[in-house]
Amino acid sequence: MTMSKRPTDSLAGKIVTVLGGSGFVGRHLAQELLARGARLRVASRNPQKAFSIKPLGNLGQVQLARVDVTRPDSLAAVLAGSDAVVNLVGAFAGNLDALQGKGAGRIAAAAKAAGAAAFVHISALGTSTESGVDYSRTKAEGEQAVRAAFPAATIVRPSLMFGPDDKFVMMFGQLIARMPVMPVFAPDAKLQPVFVDDVAEAIGNALADPVAHGGKTYELAGPEVLSMLELNQRIAAAEGRSRHFAALPDTVSGVIATATGWLPGAPITSDQFELLRAGSVASGTVPGITDLGVTPRPLGLFLDRWMTQFRKHGRFGAKGARAA
Repeated sequence: MTMSKRPTDSLAGKIVTVLGGSGFVGRHLAQELLARGARLRVASRNPQKAFSIKPLGNLGQVQLARVDVTRPDSLAAVLAGSDAVVNLVGAFAGNLDALQGKGAGRIAAAAKAAGAAAFVHISALGTSTESGVDYSRTKAEGEQAVRAAFPAATIVRPSLMFGPDDKFVMMFGQLIARMPVMPVFAPDAKLQPVFVDDVAEAIGNALADPVAHGGKTYELAGPEVLSMLELNQRIAAAEGRSRHFAALPDTVSGVIATATGWLPGAPITSDQFELLRAGSVASGTVPGITDLGVTPRPLGLFLDRWMTQFRKHGRFGAKGARAA
């Protein structure tokens, strides 16, 4: 009996290079691509940060490489022989145009020159060339540069991503566990958080079928919209903690961000506050995550389990007890 071929089989044995793959999204994407049988090349400025990915693959299935995406020779070397390329490179500080503005176009051009059949570029929801925040503006300009250099590229715009190792939901989990009174910046800001593994699956599907998904832009958002205040309240409930949340007016938040944002360890920078206040919700004007074959999972599916570590007595504490 002949077994039918799964759609994901198209990545088996293919060399997939993930630029900027040593971070949060890269770790989860690596597991997705390795499960599909891809030969994974993780390229990063600091490849030692990706050492934890090595054991996830079979012998010889994972290669770590150093790359400077601002140098054409470095890009060409690391992309050589790639069947598919994913660009995860991004930053909130530094020369953002070189990394995620015009730099994204150079990466796309290098991928095309290397002969890659598929190229997926990770952008972000809500970006705009008119934005006063450099991060948002350069992300939008990067989309344009990618489309010009590699017309068949797939561009995805994730919302805020959550996972058991993220630096957003888990950070608030720690803060709420420690602080009886919790200030909330931009309490009315709307978010549509998306599970990082769902984003990884969506990227994998785009790579697996570049004919169907190439040349398109997708918004990757979760199934529910929450305000920042609601998000904090749900985290506290999952921890079984009674907390007072001080919803800060935007004027107060803006003053705090401006006055302290430049300090190391500041609660929020001016740019981060502006991005947060703008929210992160799908516009619905372009295809969504379901059009990439993924049914997104809600935060509530995981929150109780992930917040166990922040309960007063950990997994031995009763969630309904409402600890202090």
